[in-house]
Amino acid sequence: MKYIYIETYGCSANQNNSEILKGLLTQSNYQITNNQDIADIIILNTCIVKGKTENKIKRRIQDLSKTKKLIVITGCMPETDAEQIKKLNPKALLLGVKHIKEITKLIKDYYEGNLDKEKQKEYLEKKDELKILLPKIPSNKLISITQISEGCLGNCTYCKTKLAKGHLNSYPLEDIVKSIENDLQSGAKEVWITSQDNTVYGIEKYKEPKLPELLKKILNLKHRFKLRLGMMNPNNLPQIINPLIQTYKNPKMYKFLHIPIQSADNKILKDMNRNYNIKSIQEIISKFKKEFPNITIATDIITGYPTESQKSHKNNLEFINTIKPDVFNLSKFSKHKGTKAEKLKELPIKTLNKRATELMSAHRKTALENKKKFLNQTLKVLVNKNLSNNLLEARDENYNIVLINGNKNLLGKILEVKIKGIGVHHLIGEII
Repeated sequence: MKYIYIETYGCSANQNNSEILKGLLTQSNYQITNNQDIADIIILNTCIVKGKTENKIKRRIQDLSKTKKLIVITGCMPETDAEQIKKLNPKALLLGVKHIKEITKLIKDYYEGNLDKEKQKEYLEKKDELKILLPKIPSNKLISITQISEGCLGNCTYCKTKLAKGHLNSYPLEDIVKSIENDLQSGAKEVWITSQDNTVYGIEKYKEPKLPELLKKILNLKHRFKLRLGMMNPNNLPQIINPLIQTYKNPKMYKFLHIPIQSADNKILKDMNRNYNIKSIQEIISKFKKEFPNITIATDIITGYPTESQKSHKNNLEFINTIKPDVFNLSKFSKHKGTKAEKLKELPIKTLNKRATELMSAHRKTALENKKKFLNQTLKVLVNKNLSNNLLEARDENYNIVLINGNKNLLGKILEVKIKGIGVHHLIGEII
C-alpha cells in the first residue's frame, strides 16, 4: 500500500478537486495521509490566480526535486507552465486540471513504465471533464463543496486561469442536485456552490442562465441545510437579478453576495475587458441591500493594474468607503505569461504597496463598523467547524463568522448565541 499526501492551493473548486482526488485514490487502495514524511507520493494541487501564490508553488516544486518521493503536479499550473515545471523538477508528473479523474491511471502508467513523453502529453490535452457524482473525501464532512461548471465566458486581460480552464462547460442540472442530495444524506449541513462564474451557469447550453432554476431545485431538497452561493461576475447578473433575489428569500439561503469588481474605475474596467461599469455594480448591491439590509457583501479588487492612475485608485477607495464590503479580497497586480496584460509596463512596487495598504486600511475600518450593529444581538448560527479545543466556528444567516466556546459535539447544530464581541471579520458569541 502506498501513502499519498495532497497539498492544496487556491479556491473552493480546487478544494473540491482535492476531495475528489482523495476519493478516487482511496477507491484504488491508496492511503491518504496528512504526514508528508511517510508519504510515497506527494500531489500538489496548484493555483495560478495570484502571482505571489504561483511563485510560492514554483519554489515548492523546485524544493521537492530533491526528494526521492514521486511528485505529481495538478491543478491549473500544468496547463500553462508545463515546460517551467519540468525545468524546476524534471521527474515530476503532470496532470491537467481537466484530467482529475485520471489520477490513478497516471500513477499506474508511471509505475508500469508506460509514461513516455507522448503519453505524458495526453494528460495535458484540452477536453471537458465533469467533476460531479464522483467519489470524494471531504475535508469537512459538514460542508458539501459542489462545482456546477468549469471555465468561463470572460476574456479578462490579466487572467491566466482562463488559459487553463478554457470556455464555459456547465454540468448537468440533475446530476448537480443528485450529488448534493448524496452529500446531505451523508451528513452535510452546508452546501457551497462554486465555479469560475456561477452567474452564467447553463448559458452556453440553453442561451440563458439557469442559475435560479438550479438553486430552486437544490433548496427544494427535503433536508435541513444552508446554501452558500459563491462568486458571480457582474456582467450577466442583471438579467437574473429579480429571480435571484426571490431565491435569496428562502431561509435556507445564506444572505451572502460575492461580486468581484476588480476595479471601481470605469476606464480600468474597460482596459481589463470586464464588460460592465461601476454604476451597474452599485445598482446590483443596492437591490440586494434593499431586500436584505444585513447581507454580507464580498468583493475582489486588483490594485496597481498597469494603466491605473491615482484617480483610479481614489475611485477604489471611494467604493470601499461607500459600499463597505464585509469581505475584501485584495490582489496586487502581477504579470502572467500568455495574458494580454503581460506586455504592459508595471507600476512601481512602491506604488502598489502604498495603494494596497490604503485600500486594506479603509476596508478594515469600514468592515469593523459593519460589525457593530450585531453587538448584543441574539443570532441563530450553524456550527460548522472545530478550530481547536473548546473553540468552534459557526455562521449566522448572513454567513458572518461567529466564534463560540464549546466542544465538538455541537458540530452541525443550530444554536442561539448572544454577540459579546466583534472583530473585523468575525463576531464572538456566547451560547444562550
